Amino acid sequence: MTTLLELHNIIVQAGKITILNVPELAVNKGEVLVLLGPNGAGKSTLLQVAAGLIKPISGSVLFSTYKKLSDLNFRRKVSTVFQSPLLLNDTIEKNIASGLKFRGLHNEEINQRVQFWMEQLHILPIAKRHAKILSGGEAQRVSLARAFCLETELILMDEPFSALDNPTRQGLLDDLRNIFTRTNQTCIYVTHDLEEALSIGDRVAVLLNGKIHQLSQTQEVFSHPSTPEVAAFMGVDNIIPGSVFGLENNMLQIQADHAIFEAVGNIAIGTQVYICLRPEDITLFNDNQEIKPSSARNHVSCQITQIINQGPFMRVQLQSGFSLTALVTSRSVKEMELEVGKTVLAVFKASAIHLISSGKIRT
Repeated sequence: MTTLLELHNIIVQAGKITILNVPELAVNKGEVLVLLGPNGAGKSTLLQVAAGLIKPISGSVLFSTYKKLSDLNFRRKVSTVFQSPLLLNDTIEKNIASGLKFRGLHNEEINQRVQFWMEQLHILPIAKRHAKILSGGEAQRVSLARAFCLETELILMDEPFSALDNPTRQGLLDDLRNIFTRTNQTCIYVTHDLEEALSIGDRVAVLLNGKIHQLSQTQEVFSHPSTPEVAAFMGVDNIIPGSVFGLENNMLQIQADHAIFEAVGNIAIGTQVYICLRPEDITLFNDNQEIKPSSARNHVSCQITQIINQGPFMRVQLQSGFSLTALVTSRSVKEMELEVGKTVLAVFKASAIHLISSGKIRT
């Protein structure tokens, strides 16, 4: 796989505080690399370093096979889409054409590219509309078309949809994903939104406190977070400390408080671990309810401490010496007559557990 952009030993400071410390990051040609993390994690700072807009106090940015590029030549190879569209006081088509005119392309080539990208982003029927009267979604479509029509080797996107309502955002995500699939355009995409990262990224780099904690294929990051901190950010509500004490029928036996868990894994006996379990992987049964035989090997008796309404779903907080969170449908809550103080059985498969080794051995 060909590397398009390399960052080495990048350090950025604000005063005496280090806000970004990235020893190494490579962006492969044709991939969408998502920089994912909470606000203040350093995502946008890293993007601006990659764009040449911020000079780190140490480190280097290498573009493809070009070891030395002037700032102008580097920026000609990169286009950027920001959260705010930053449009000119002109029509849609003139906004899209502006970068091409600045680069000195012939009018015929400019018109062809502008027409093509307006069509791809579904704004051709409103080409003559003025930027001042565009909706947020329309303005961002113009911004995307302007970036794509430059045909740069790399596009950088900094939270481009975070200010949009959900239906508009979803429509743009669908269109953008289709464009990436057709064009193999290389992109670094910044977001704090897990759904966006999962929807659009080929790989995901999780940034926390200015450092990359995990860099993997998108599904790998979601399914197998490498640290408890990454797991928590990825929506794994249940992170329970425990220790592996045995192996039975090819299943690890794990002690957590008074409970025994069974999980799939390859971790040495005696290792202290974090048991990671997504709330949607837990099924609740009434304490006196007969449970049909199934592959769900883990049964934990719990007491309900809180029920939080989330529309079609309810987040049920449980206590069993340790805290658990389950996500169930509103219908199930009514049918099971779930309420605070009630005892229920939390049931989940061994394969639903993801184990993270703490690196410590229980003595």
